[in-house]
Amino acid sequence: MRYAHILLAVAAEIWALDPQKLDQVVAFLALQAAGEKLPDDMVARITRQTEQAVARQEGTVAVLPLRGVIANRMNMMSDISGGTSSEGFGRLFDAAVVDDAVKAIILDVDSPGGAVSGTDELSGRIFAARGRKPIVAHVNATAASAAYWIATAADEMVLAPSAEVGSIGVYGVHDDLSGALEKMGVKKTIISAGEFKAEGNPFGPLSEEAIAHRQARVNAYNDQFIKTVARNRGVSQSAVREGFGKGRMVMAQAAIDAGMADSIATLDETIGRFVGAPPKRKLASAREKRALAL
Repeated sequence: MRYAHILLAVAAEIWALDPQKLDQVVAFLALQAAGEKLPDDMVARITRQTEQAVARQEGTVAVLPLRGVIANRMNMMSDISGGTSSEGFGRLFDAAVVDDAVKAIILDVDSPGGAVSGTDELSGRIFAARGRKPIVAHVNATAASAAYWIATAADEMVLAPSAEVGSIGVYGVHDDLSGALEKMGVKKTIISAGEFKAEGNPFGPLSEEAIAHRQARVNAYNDQFIKTVARNRGVSQSAVREGFGKGRMVMAQAAIDAGMADSIATLDETIGRFVGAPPKRKLASAREKRALAL
């Protein structure tokens, strides 16, 4: 029953997540809810990593890991794929901002994205801290969807040579379980009050009105995503909508060329810029030109 409840929660959420990752999670939950045992190698690909990344300090540089599936509070997803709580990450970030011993902050990003809820708030929190000390998002090696939404809020985005960023867009899922239940001889009866209270339940297809309502929500969150990235990167919303991958992932050099990120370097090189010398706030020249143009 635990996996069945989580599956319903996943279906109710609006996601800014790499579609392949969500497909893996939903398939895992569906099989577990049905009582099937997955091969160990498949579980290893879907579930959390055994070694969890932790925040650390390199000299005067705070390195904060933004890893795995991102959700506002990780109680829903932590048992499946680990990941990061946007609420918890925000607290870590705030502590680094006010810590006088920290002269620069590096967001160590490797995430397929996550839930929409809490994502724009975290992005805004990071953006509001610009100017207090250098904030660099280092992508090693994936910043997809919600992760990119958040990472663009840093002063600067640096990509590992093999990194990919993008997957801009949001979506929801709905599972119609009525056919499977019918085969099992189960018929669900829903008793509710309120015209739309039981709308979207998994025991039948969505009505046209329900589909339109869900599409409107997805569109609204997608517009919010694009607006925030445009602000963070100092470009127009049309530039994000038409030139930032259109929902696809973009490889490192192509992302630099498109204005989605600023430079290419390893994490050690990025940390090395600040360790052992007074950190200097410096944006890439292309980024400066975009800001001046605006």
